[in-house]
Amino acid sequence: MKAHFIGGGIGSLAGAAFLIRDGGVVGSDITIYEGLSLVGGSLDGTRLADHAYSLRGGRMLTTDHYECTWDLLKGIPSIDNPSKTVYEETVAFNEEQKAHSQARLIDHNCFKIDVSTMGFTMQDRIELVRLAETSEEELGASRITDWLSPPFFQTNFWCMWQTTFAFQTWHSAVELKRYLHRFINEFPRIETLGGVKRTVYNQFDAIVRPLLEWLQQKGVRFENGVRVTDMELIDEAGKLRVAGLSLSRDGKLESLTVKDGDLVFFQNGSMTDATSLGTMTSPPKRLTKADSHGWELWEKIAADRPEFGNPAVFNSSIPESYWESFTVTCSTPAFFDKMERFSGNRAGTGGLVTFKDSNWLMSVVLYHQPHFIDQPANLQVLWGYALHPDRVGDFVPKPMSACSGAEILRELCGHLNFDPSVFDGATCIPCNLPYITSMFMPRAKGDRPLPVPKNSKNLAFISQFVEIPDDVVFTVEYSIRVAQTAVYQLLGLDQQIPPITRHDRSIKVIVETIEKAFA
Repeated sequence: MKAHFIGGGIGSLAGAAFLIRDGGVVGSDITIYEGLSLVGGSLDGTRLADHAYSLRGGRMLTTDHYECTWDLLKGIPSIDNPSKTVYEETVAFNEEQKAHSQARLIDHNCFKIDVSTMGFTMQDRIELVRLAETSEEELGASRITDWLSPPFFQTNFWCMWQTTFAFQTWHSAVELKRYLHRFINEFPRIETLGGVKRTVYNQFDAIVRPLLEWLQQKGVRFENGVRVTDMELIDEAGKLRVAGLSLSRDGKLESLTVKDGDLVFFQNGSMTDATSLGTMTSPPKRLTKADSHGWELWEKIAADRPEFGNPAVFNSSIPESYWESFTVTCSTPAFFDKMERFSGNRAGTGGLVTFKDSNWLMSVVLYHQPHFIDQPANLQVLWGYALHPDRVGDFVPKPMSACSGAEILRELCGHLNFDPSVFDGATCIPCNLPYITSMFMPRAKGDRPLPVPKNSKNLAFISQFVEIPDDVVFTVEYSIRVAQTAVYQLLGLDQQIPPITRHDRSIKVIVETIEKAFA
């Protein structure tokens, strides 16, 4: 049996690992096809020219959840210390660097807002409970604004929850409901981000690199620079089987036969598709799926096959699914020193600092240094993002999407009332992400395919755009849980997938949440 993975994101890497670990598949019988030069998908971290770094995003982890993620990483050796697993390394690191934000929200006067209260009225509490307890069938494809009134979106809770998880008011009510249940134990400590865990380095260096090295040692084949452009699907007694793949390699088309008994795992859609980087002097280009071709294969095979999902639900409205991030590489400690004094947090312990009154709704986070394996000691890296990049800035009279890196730094200094000299010699790399929250778009039942559709014989879907019950997208955990589910189903493995920890059924957590809601 051969296994073919289309896309080199964390879902494919995890799926290959589960095939080897739990399915007994030989690594050399597994091939991962990736159009880019690197694997890792959205878990990226890049060193650019001129000693600058770029991160499209930064995933927050938690040891109270992420059951499938830790189940996998408990068997993957660390890069820095092979005698430890990635899981052990991460737990030990977070014992030393405990998260406890002291400056979660900042107002327009540069005051740290008192976030000990969620700011709820009784009407807010009633509406939130009603949304959380309404069935997904009844919520359907409704939006968050269909269930919560305008005053709710002015509360401390909403600003913290929204910027922690990157929700917009027009996103899926179902997804917000799932988040409220999945992360209910984070509700009582949302103002400190006390449950957030970070990896030693960025997620590419801390998770992807060691997993990639483990897979390569097992003999897994990686075909970089290869894009799968089509699938040959044939009907065999009512079951669809992938019989062939069309590949584009260096601009040349190839055909690959998929034999009966072989398996195909497809990463359908991508939240980081069509991303683009700017510079200190120029904004990022505004790209779409027409520039990247990243959604074409899913659109092609889903046409007239409703069981394969409906990609148009997720990729048809960039203004509702995009935001912009930026990575700052500092060559002097001036900004980090001043920010640490202002926030009261050492770098790596504070989590997101959100400027609540910012037109862009900007947030920044100071990571523990070094944040990259090869990072020189004289450099420091921070990351930020804004949920409303098409709005005119408070200190720069243009939308963030039209700003260079230098202009973004000027806006950031304005919100902190810092002298721009703190960024002397710094490099800011803006990143436009047109589909970054596309998986949050309102959806109906069937818009996301099952990991293994009922009429599929050898094709599985593994991505953020796949339907599994109860868990939440925009997490590393979702990609890995979907991959584990798909592998077990296609192989017919009689093994239990680590169950979701139901904090929403813990009396202690519920009592603490109620107390916090009434604070």
